Amino acid sequence: MTHIRHAATAAALVLTTVTAGAQTTVITREPVQTQTVVTTQPLQLTPVQRQRIYTTVTRQQVAPATATVEYRVGMRVPESAQLYTLPEDVVVDVPTVRSYRYMTVNNRVWLVDPGTSEIVAEVVN
Repeated sequence: MTHIRHAATAAALVLTTVTAGAQTTVITREPVQTQTVVTTQPLQLTPVQRQRIYTTVTRQQVAPATATVEYRVGMRVPESAQLYTLPEDVVVDVPTVRSYRYMTVNNRVWLVDPGTSEIVAEVVN
């Protein structure tokens, strides 16, 4: 009977040692790099503001951009795109566009955030 108790005690010690070893295993992982993406929200303009911008900008003597890409709000313009400063009278009438630049493509005026190169508004006649 003593022999069985010793065997049971030895088995319990072995199981405790194995369990304790498993509990002390430490797994480390490299921290996950997160990337913050900032997107520009589409610019909200009234029909009157859009007409004012379009009429004034299309009277400017600027070279239209080539239409090798189909532009849309939210996309980034290529680095090669020529962006122009909005005329002062447009900025006075529509102050929310002060920080943007523009380009013209196919009789459309595209307002671009120069910090992100994203199109924030399309202005058509």
